[in-house]
Amino acid sequence: MSEEAVKAAEETTEATENAEDVSYHAVEKEGTVTAIWEMQGAKHIRTIDPRSNEGKQILALFETAA
Repeated sequence: MSEEAVKAAEETTEATENAEDVSYHAVEKEGTVTAIWEMQGAKHIRTIDPRSNEGKQILALFETAA
């Protein structure tokens, strides 16, 4: 296998591992979801407003899964 092929395979593996590490955490206050944290491992990537379209979609996925 050439060096370029090995490097491409390593980059693909890293990208796949990083994508799999993404999780979402609901932040609640008095029983109401006030924010959704997008996490990659232990690193906070961004905060999503639960009232936004994306936030509603994420919450709907978890409500149907439960």
